[in-house]
Amino acid sequence: MTAAAAPHTAGASQRASCDPAASFTIERAEGGVRLSGTFRTTDAARAWDELHAAFAGAGPGELALDLSGVERIDGGVIALIVAARDELAALGVNARIVSTPEHVRPLFELYGGLEEASVRAPRPALGPIEAIGDVAVRWAAATRVAVIFLAEVASAFVSLLRRPRSAHLKEVPWLVQRAGFDALPIVSLISFLVGFVMGYQSARQLERFGANVYVADLVGISITRELAPLMTAIIVAGRSGAAFAAEISTMKVSDEVDALRVMGLRPIAWLVVPRLLALVLVLPILVLVSDVIGIAGGLVVAVMSLDVSASAYLLETRRGLVPWDVGQGLVKSVPFGLAIALIACQQGFAASGGAESVGRRTTTTVVTCLFALVLLDAAFTFTFRMLGL
Repeated sequence: MTAAAAPHTAGASQRASCDPAASFTIERAEGGVRLSGTFRTTDAARAWDELHAAFAGAGPGELALDLSGVERIDGGVIALIVAARDELAALGVNARIVSTPEHVRPLFELYGGLEEASVRAPRPALGPIEAIGDVAVRWAAATRVAVIFLAEVASAFVSLLRRPRSAHLKEVPWLVQRAGFDALPIVSLISFLVGFVMGYQSARQLERFGANVYVADLVGISITRELAPLMTAIIVAGRSGAAFAAEISTMKVSDEVDALRVMGLRPIAWLVVPRLLALVLVLPILVLVSDVIGIAGGLVVAVMSLDVSASAYLLETRRGLVPWDVGQGLVKSVPFGLAIALIACQQGFAASGGAESVGRRTTTTVVTCLFALVLLDAAFTFTFRMLGL
């Protein structure tokens, strides 16, 4: 294979590591080479020699590098394994790294040592009962992770009450600007269009009964009670929720979260608490803005298409709306903000691997937020109805 490999004997290729004091073994197995044990950087030179000994005599074709027995491996040894694989490729030997343990897979991905086609075997087809069990196990694992995350967030808030400096509260104003002020243009535009469409959709029916002025009641109540808080929360979930998940996911896969721990900082308090506070503060303000702009959209329709004056529209809006109509939207906005921040941050901390995981977690954040928002909205609507509110 190479000059370094030539002096090794065939016996060494059958059992490359015979030293009883060695912490690893590299041996020829059927169809390839098997590595097992602990590979430290200090063992890199011996591992390099033994790899070449194990590869001696390998002809063109397929050769599997079985890593299922690796308990621990340092980056320097991984670099040597990848280099040895590339040397074999130059000789026409397709060396495939297979059976990589989950705890060392991220390091191999970092060094470019894994190929998806060679390390991921297709999953066998599952029967109906097995599929249900598989989904149940996945849901149980996800629920456990979410509960642990919520407990850590609660603990971080308790620590914040005792030591306010334990959280990165200086970041809150900047996050409020990103999630609130920067979202005002899109929130205002969507709210205006929703009020505008609501007015036009009801215009013909109201004209039939000569109740043109009641467009103010219809638009005002639907906007303040339901549409403004829900649409605003959906926009924030798509903007800020996705951004939070992508930021934390990127920090997680690039080991920045671990760096915070090394510096003695709690990642939950440093990253999650400021984002949670920012969304809880900004959602009610955005909902109030959405209320005003949505009612203004209905006003445009009333003046242009229903021959209702602006003063008559505003007077009817004032008569038809009560403070609790606006209050319902504000009450909903706080849990909406909590849900968006918690889901986004939890998905960010659940990321692992590389860019693919960041994209997957960001997508999951948006989908989960939308489901959670609709579910919370339905729960609030039912509760208010049962309480006569």
